[in-house]
Amino acid sequence: MIVEVVRSRMLEGVPHGFLGRRGGVSTGSYAELNVGLGSPDLPEAVATNRRRAVEAVAPGASLNTCYQIHSATVVTVTEPLRERPEGDALVTDRPGLALGVLTADCVPVLFADLDAGVVGAAHAGWKGALAGVTDATLDAMEALGADRARIHAAIGPCIAKRSYEVDDAFRATFAADDEANARFFSDGRPGHHQFDLEGYVAHRLGAADVRHVEALGLDTYADEARFFSFRRATHRGEPGYGRQIALIAL
Repeated sequence: MIVEVVRSRMLEGVPHGFLGRRGGVSTGSYAELNVGLGSPDLPEAVATNRRRAVEAVAPGASLNTCYQIHSATVVTVTEPLRERPEGDALVTDRPGLALGVLTADCVPVLFADLDAGVVGAAHAGWKGALAGVTDATLDAMEALGADRARIHAAIGPCIAKRSYEVDDAFRATFAADDEANARFFSDGRPGHHQFDLEGYVAHRLGAADVRHVEALGLDTYADEARFFSFRRATHRGEPGYGRQIALIAL
């Protein structure tokens, strides 16, 4: 089975990819390319899937991921990580280090400044996005010599607005941060709204002066054949769900 890799025109020349569920060895709710270490899937299957993912994007590179906590914490990677530090983004200027973030509806964002030789990867759920995980990633990249005027960013598969229903309290949280955030919500059934998480993350990148951004517009919830989805699994009462990975390397 061939691993499916979705690439962005914004990151041409950089080993990168947004992977879904195709091309792995897991079965059942986790079929096929589940890379989530925290899932109840078979550990040996997850390990095989993680190896396949790296070989499909950056053969020979070492995989580096975080223990994701829905934060704005960024880890600067200078050598292969022996353990998973807490955080939701990684940056590096070292060849041979593949940076990976895991998602199952949240937004994966990959970054690159080819001139500086600096790359980054961020996991932006709504909490991390609101807390500024993408802004923190840009700051960490610039600390390594990048320039946000040169940085290209790609927003990968995530839950789309049409699939993401939230309540009044959720909307109020974003409105309290900035009244202009109302633009990312549209009315749904009484007391509920549809939230454009992808659009919000793209807005945060633009507000941070990143001018080269591509949003792939792929809905993890709606496309069961290609992607894992936490919300879809929850709505169906399934016992678990897989995670997909986004990768970038020098």
